[in-house]
Amino acid sequence: MDIRIGIANTARELAFESAQTAAEVEKIVEKALTAGDVFVKLADDKGKVYIVPAAGIAYIEVGGGETRRVGFVA
Repeated sequence: MDIRIGIANTARELAFESAQTAAEVEKIVEKALTAGDVFVKLADDKGKVYIVPAAGIAYIEVGGGETRRVGFVA
């Protein structure tokens, strides 16, 4: 699953691939924002953990991982 997080007052976004499903990511973010948690914690498919301040989140985009084609395009 591709995840892109826009952070307020930052020109770049945080982008990574995760083994978590879209529903799991949505549940984690929704819980953090409604419960007033300080941080949102997500993990990528390589074992890295990303901790983002909940107050600084501008947007989160969760999309299906696109399969990459191998070979030449004519």
